[in-house]
Amino acid sequence: MSSLNSPTAVVHLRYDLSDLPAKPGPEWTRFVCLSDTHCRTFPVPPGDVLLHSGDLTHVGTLSEFDSALRWLQGLPHPHKIVIAGNHDISLHDHDSWYDDNYSRWHRGKENTKRVRQRMQDARQVGIVYLQEETYQFQVKPDGRTWSVYGFPWSPHHRNWAFNYQRGPEGDQLISTIPKTDILLTHAPPFDILDIGRGNEHAGCHALAGRVSMLQPQLHVFGHIHEHHGALIREWTQSASPSDARTAFVNAANMPSGPMSVTSNGKVPFGRGVYSPVIVDLYDSPDAVLDV
Repeated sequence: MSSLNSPTAVVHLRYDLSDLPAKPGPEWTRFVCLSDTHCRTFPVPPGDVLLHSGDLTHVGTLSEFDSALRWLQGLPHPHKIVIAGNHDISLHDHDSWYDDNYSRWHRGKENTKRVRQRMQDARQVGIVYLQEETYQFQVKPDGRTWSVYGFPWSPHHRNWAFNYQRGPEGDQLISTIPKTDILLTHAPPFDILDIGRGNEHAGCHALAGRVSMLQPQLHVFGHIHEHHGALIREWTQSASPSDARTAFVNAANMPSGPMSVTSNGKVPFGRGVYSPVIVDLYDSPDAVLDV
């Protein structure tokens, strides 16, 4: 399936970069979704807003962040919003975790304050870094104000950055996610594009419950490279465009697992079935798309 459609969202998974599908109309906003780029660069389709759901780097050194930010800065999107992932090691700086664990990845300590400042300073070149915070923006001067919340945490796996234990610790963290139009998390919710190695669900039950309550218009994540893709969840059975629905996108660009190999060989990074995902959202709840 190359595209998904609902009255308020159109998702493109496969497309020709030289002949991109048009937006459904002038009142639509185009979001381009990335995740798990790990310092790699590749062609990215233009759009109004670039969303990146973490793992900008391999192991979170300042030089890797600089490289990733240079690439993002060169992309044409007027709005660029990014979060961290479990590989963005030195951004996990708010407790003693980095001090206790840096030697597993880094020969010497990174200056975490300098790394954080570099990410904050990226706003000067149009890149907004979110870490458990909300950002609001307008694509059109007289258009809707979008809200996006960034949440870098993921369930515990080998004690990487921004890991939480499933159960009370994770429940408490996830309960702080507020109502938002767009949710960026690094990890997926349980049973939504979360099949990882061993053909098992790797997503988070608590996050699934929170998303079903908040019902954002768009939820973008990555982390589980093996299940790149998208789906649209209808929260009611009504056909009304004002009723709640969520477009879920696993935007991981790093090929891994069965999807990463075709009859023509290994899928190139960020290409083919691992291309950036295009999501067009209507700016008004009163819209109806004839699909």
